[in-house]
Amino acid sequence: MTEQPLSTAKRTRAMIALAAVAAVVTGAAIYGIGAMQRNVDPACRPAAELAKRLAPLARGEVAAINLAPEPQKLPDLAFKDAGGEPRKLADFKGRTVLLNLWATWCVPCRKEMPALDALQAKLGGDKFQVVAVNIDTRNLDKPKAWLDEVGIKGLGYYADPSAKVFQDLKAIGMALGMPTTLLIDAQGCELGTLAGPAEWASDDAIKLIETAKGP
Repeated sequence: MTEQPLSTAKRTRAMIALAAVAAVVTGAAIYGIGAMQRNVDPACRPAAELAKRLAPLARGEVAAINLAPEPQKLPDLAFKDAGGEPRKLADFKGRTVLLNLWATWCVPCRKEMPALDALQAKLGGDKFQVVAVNIDTRNLDKPKAWLDEVGIKGLGYYADPSAKVFQDLKAIGMALGMPTTLLIDAQGCELGTLAGPAEWASDDAIKLIETAKGP
């Protein structure tokens, strides 16, 4: 049997039906995008604007920092202080934080520790703090002894022998290796992530951090 061509009326009805389906799909996509935008944590909207202002300062010694186009609220990472008392990232709310994960077995981590110490000495206060979390999982006296040996005095000591803080960040794509450093705003939202070491006491880093923490 020879297939008969569609009549003009039938072709018109088919085109209208296709157009209606396309409109529904497009509308659903737009609604989905809008829903995602509405679900963005309002606390992180200022972080997105700040990250844009920081972009021109990601150069020189801190050119490798990856500033967040859509900052996320970070999980409430848990670790312990020098006395073994539990601490969380939320304890630092109200301050811009440079969160650094390090270990004594990580050579680049050890090399950048004096610069982090110098950064804390220069800018640390009620608006900014370097929070360096050690994730050695064995020989737990070694990190403190090493810090004393190389003269690290300004940094507070924080540790997570379970290394869960690293795994929590890895799970959301923010920790791939060591060292890992996150710049976090006063509301606990990411501003940027840097994989690997940096000269944190350099002029480039100082300008970046001063802008991040504000006046």
